[in-house]
Amino acid sequence: MVMPAAGILRRSAVPSKTEAAVDAKGAIWRPSPNFGSRRDGLTPTLVVIHYTAMNNAEAALDRLCDAAAEVSAHYLIGPDGTLWQMVREADRAWHAGAGEWHGQCDINSRSVGIELDNRGDHPFAEPQMAALERLLPQILSRWGIASGGVIGHSDMAPGRKFDPGPRFDWERLERQNLAGGRAQGEMLVEASVGEFRRLARDEGFTSDVDDERLLDAVRLRYRPWGRGPLCREDVAAISRATLST
Repeated sequence: MVMPAAGILRRSAVPSKTEAAVDAKGAIWRPSPNFGSRRDGLTPTLVVIHYTAMNNAEAALDRLCDAAAEVSAHYLIGPDGTLWQMVREADRAWHAGAGEWHGQCDINSRSVGIELDNRGDHPFAEPQMAALERLLPQILSRWGIASGGVIGHSDMAPGRKFDPGPRFDWERLERQNLAGGRAQGEMLVEASVGEFRRLARDEGFTSDVDDERLLDAVRLRYRPWGRGPLCREDVAAISRATLST
């Protein structure tokens, strides 16, 4: 979701306004002033997927390229599959904010951020998903990122962020090895909060949140239809995810 990145020192240094800055095939260069250098020599090991929660792609572009907003992403994909790049992948875009994954913070320095033009209350368009499927292999190959490094904003910021939301088709990406997979079949497990938290932590959900927020985040990724208190199916879902990585 397009929101200001908390705790980020502003640095407005607009990159060259040329197509030479484009990393992805077919991307339209729309430079944002909101970026900086990746800290501590870090390079991308994650891809974070967002939805914009705005009315249309042009409104999202205007915000992502507005110095006053202090927010950006590397890419934006419109519903018709149009791909824009705003920040070079080598640079640190301001998209993730506070949170952590596998015990690591400063996700902005560790990731490439992709915004999808979607309000979060409707399905993602087929041309948009197809464009995402063309973009992800380029990024993963360029930086040597494993498929398990493709995560949602809600994964690394449970309770604070909810995108890309319950309508995003994670299993579609998993089938193409473009996101961490899940094993198939039934598993006999007990609905233990302790076991659930252990499995979730092993999978990467290490943010310091309460049981309810953790459950909501895991469900957004693996069981968006889930409701009510923790159940066996929730524990089984995260068990299968952990086994498949």
